[in-house]
Amino acid sequence: MSADIELDAKGLRCPMPIMKATKAIKEMKPDQILKITATDPGSKRDFEGWAKNGGHTLLDVKEENGVYTYMIRKG
Repeated sequence: MSADIELDAKGLRCPMPIMKATKAIKEMKPDQILKITATDPGSKRDFEGWAKNGGHTLLDVKEENGVYTYMIRKG
């Protein structure tokens, strides 16, 4: 799955990954995909709620060596 925009939020703590994602997704068109990488363990819960509340679709979540990758389709 390829992303239209990639966002690196590694090393940032809540709420910064969500704030960066919100800014990025506002500039995207519906159905485009945002890829976000983060290291905050709480980001999984945060992005699940953020996507649902924003009308977006969380397509995939992966964790590898403490790095979380989220693929989100803009609603």
